[in-house]
Amino acid sequence: MNARPRYRFEQFFATRRIVAMQPAPDGESVLFVSDISGQFNLWRVASQGGWPRQLTLFTEDSVREAIFNKDGSRIAFLADHHGDEQFQVYLMDAVGGWPERITDRPDVQYSLGGFSPCGRYLAFAGNAANPQDVDIYIYDLETKETRQLTPGGGLRYAFSFSPDGSRILAVQFYGNTNQDLLLVDVATGEIRNLTAHEGREVKFFPGPWLKDGSGFYFATNDGREFQAIGFYSLAEDRWSYVLTADWDIEGVALSADQRLMAYVVNEAGRSVVRVIERESGRPVDLPALPSGVILDVQFAGRDTRNRLFLQMATYKEAATIYLLDIDAGTLTRITESMLGNIPEEVFVAPELVYIDAFDGLRIPAWLYRPHGIQPGQKVPALLSIHGGPEAQERPGYNYGGFYQYLLSRGVAVLAPNIRGSTGFGIDYQKRIHRDWGGAELKDIEACNRYLRSLDWIDGDRIGVWGGSFGGFATLSAATRLPDLWACACDFCGPANLITFVNSVPPHWKPMMKAWVGDAEEDREFLIERSPITYVDQIKVPLMVVQGAMDPRVVKAESDQMVERLRSLGREVEYLVFEDEGHGFTKRTNQLKGYGAMADFLLRHLVKEGA
Repeated sequence: MNARPRYRFEQFFATRRIVAMQPAPDGESVLFVSDISGQFNLWRVASQGGWPRQLTLFTEDSVREAIFNKDGSRIAFLADHHGDEQFQVYLMDAVGGWPERITDRPDVQYSLGGFSPCGRYLAFAGNAANPQDVDIYIYDLETKETRQLTPGGGLRYAFSFSPDGSRILAVQFYGNTNQDLLLVDVATGEIRNLTAHEGREVKFFPGPWLKDGSGFYFATNDGREFQAIGFYSLAEDRWSYVLTADWDIEGVALSADQRLMAYVVNEAGRSVVRVIERESGRPVDLPALPSGVILDVQFAGRDTRNRLFLQMATYKEAATIYLLDIDAGTLTRITESMLGNIPEEVFVAPELVYIDAFDGLRIPAWLYRPHGIQPGQKVPALLSIHGGPEAQERPGYNYGGFYQYLLSRGVAVLAPNIRGSTGFGIDYQKRIHRDWGGAELKDIEACNRYLRSLDWIDGDRIGVWGGSFGGFATLSAATRLPDLWACACDFCGPANLITFVNSVPPHWKPMMKAWVGDAEEDREFLIERSPITYVDQIKVPLMVVQGAMDPRVVKAESDQMVERLRSLGREVEYLVFEDEGHGFTKRTNQLKGYGAMADFLLRHLVKEGA
């Protein structure tokens, strides 16, 4: 490869991670969650940009999500401890406030709903009454009392109050591909299922209300492969589709006067923002936007200036907040995420490719080719398997700069959306159900074969890496396809499907049978699909990274894999973070963890002089 300036690992990871945003109702500022301080805290910045003001000062807890009340005077947010995902609910004044925790159950996971229009009540959900049920609660900000609104009966999540405050729009969650929309009476707790369906699975996700309370928008795939936008009319007691596309429509937002509607289409992973006049459907012209991933799109609740707040990421920029002035046709960056002083031309843009699977399915994948490859030169490659599995690999600044750092060191990256991924239709997504370690392992084999077919890839230097489900897939690949890899790196992946389904959070357990299998009824099947069953077949160096506080994939999953490998005398490195859960919340741990994984991969994939 041509000699190029070498940038340090720390430069690629010199980012301010932004994981959530909420515009103030007047549109003059935006609330966001970032690790600027080294830990996820709550910040506020003016809508024209500038240095943000820090609102919380957590050092061991991590803020995850935050919302304003209607007039912008109060803020509610969630925070957990050391990444344990036992989110607690906090309240604070928007100006000069100090956080007050209104829940005190470290054994309970809460989620935010919304403030009532009058601002007196806050709706949230949690599994406080029964660990396997999620119920809706209402907190009275004046009396400081909490009451349970819904009785136990599955997983019910609050989303928003109706404009008159009499009802709460909520979701009954049965699984990743099956939900219902509910209206819950605030006074009585009476539940009305608006979308009851029998014998089939349908996705439903709530959206914004009309200000007059006549109905609301929502996302669904009822009768369709891809998710679209519907409108539910309360007067007519029925709904109909109002927006459809050949891809998933992911987000919808209404302007303050509700004249405009913004929505986001996920086109094979890239986001396309569109704005229309809500009643006529006429498209509104927008300035060109960077090609990448839109993580959130919101109008400010009372700002009539038709300004749209966007949280987006690209292959060369971590998640950043922008302000799109629709009337002026301008796009303004509000926050700065990239601090490494790396020239833009250093970053590698991914190419969307399709890989033929064993059964005729086409596997979409993002291929990153390092700069400066010379004719006849062959470079190493990393196959990266995303988590979920019902999630999607997209062309953002992924894993904090992990890909781009490896690319700068001459390692190609192939990041596929193997079967089970979202974004490619409901049939594609459901192909992973009760088939972990099955057909998707053949997809991984096809991806390896694709890499070997490229004349610029060294087939003897292909590594495999992934986190969560991607960690499971990595362990499956290393143990069941042992001759295909030069090394493997597992980040918090389950090794034993029987112990895994028995150790997930309580409110997940009722769904594990449909997702993965039943530990008793499907015992032999789960043993046959578990990487630990084939541990003696592994031939390549393995690294395992794990958070001790992980509630999804508990530390015992990694422990048993590492212990078995060590007893067999195999090469394995094990890195445990005592103060992390399922991923990294602390910046110091992010640098240490990704740095260790990158060093491991480079040691085994990059030869001297490459």
